[in-house]
Amino acid sequence: MKVLSVLVALLFLIACSPRGEFLMLADIPAEKQAEATTSGVREVVFVGTSRKEEDGIFGFGRSEQARFLRYDILVPFNRPLGEVSWPRSAKRADPKTDFLTLDGIGYDTAADFRGALRESMARRKQRDVVVYVHGFNNTMAESVYRVAQMHYDLKVPGIAVHYAWPSRGSPFGYVYDRDSALFGRDGLEQLLHEVALSGAQRIVIVAHSMGGALTMETLRQTAIRNDKLVLGHIGGVVLISPDLDVDLFRAQAHAMGRLPQPFLIFGNTKDSILNLSSKIAGAPDRLGNLSDLAQLGDLEVTYFDTAAYNQGAGHFNLGTSPALIQLLGGIANIDAAFRAEAASRVGLLPGVVLTVRNATGIILAPVEAAVD
Repeated sequence: MKVLSVLVALLFLIACSPRGEFLMLADIPAEKQAEATTSGVREVVFVGTSRKEEDGIFGFGRSEQARFLRYDILVPFNRPLGEVSWPRSAKRADPKTDFLTLDGIGYDTAADFRGALRESMARRKQRDVVVYVHGFNNTMAESVYRVAQMHYDLKVPGIAVHYAWPSRGSPFGYVYDRDSALFGRDGLEQLLHEVALSGAQRIVIVAHSMGGALTMETLRQTAIRNDKLVLGHIGGVVLISPDLDVDLFRAQAHAMGRLPQPFLIFGNTKDSILNLSSKIAGAPDRLGNLSDLAQLGDLEVTYFDTAAYNQGAGHFNLGTSPALIQLLGGIANIDAAFRAEAASRVGLLPGVVLTVRNATGIILAPVEAAVD
């Protein structure tokens, strides 16, 4: 009963939070539009989605036919690091502080999407692609804006690509989202195919929460199919607060034969969302709030405990904690950090390093504490 009451209270608080939607720059007052050229940076996010489009909006319905798009997002300079600031209305929108959509393009075919992605890589002289996969309780706009924020704040090189699976976008839609994550496996696999065919040299997957479970299911499926095109391009995986049963993760990893390398997991023993999820599941740990690294000892992973950098519920520290973002501005540099060996990566970070057979654990400490 206690767990149920806590869950109801938590869901009520989340449900009362305002939800973000796309707002075009062209829809705000003309006198403010000119400010966009100097008030922020344009982040381009390519998108593959299995959300169903209805009346021009990609909602929570499921589509068996993948769609491909591109959004250009204005990321304002004048905002707290790690924060996505939503305009309350078109009239009150401020390009100096609010995220806005500069442009939105839908591609008629997968070939058109590949061509646009190929042109972007050639123009930027960058063939590394980072595929982001969102978690539970997200709208299309929320996930796209968050990708733009993370890509910019963490100074990630490479092209940003996002997989938007059909989340219900409701705190009461956990079961719907869990089923949608399973439904979304084929869509993510197709997106990875299109990215590989576009000429990407290396694909890094970054997945949050329930998106981590979707990612692992997709990688397992790809390995069983022996899809050498996709597997040959995966250059690293990052799971952030994965809402995933530990035994299931181990089974998925063993089915794959070998995890893509490097394989990084950002968890938090004080993650209140996953701690609650553990109680509901009747299991002591989720992968994202793991307390005993020995459970992963036979797997080649690096596990970061970010509890010292908790923000709010502690479920998305990597994306929202200013201190952690600043710390990982170097280690999260996909081009540099993911080419390094695990031993050299951990040497860049303050904290306690643990090694259990093949697994490496790092309990991150605030820089001040590490110096003392």
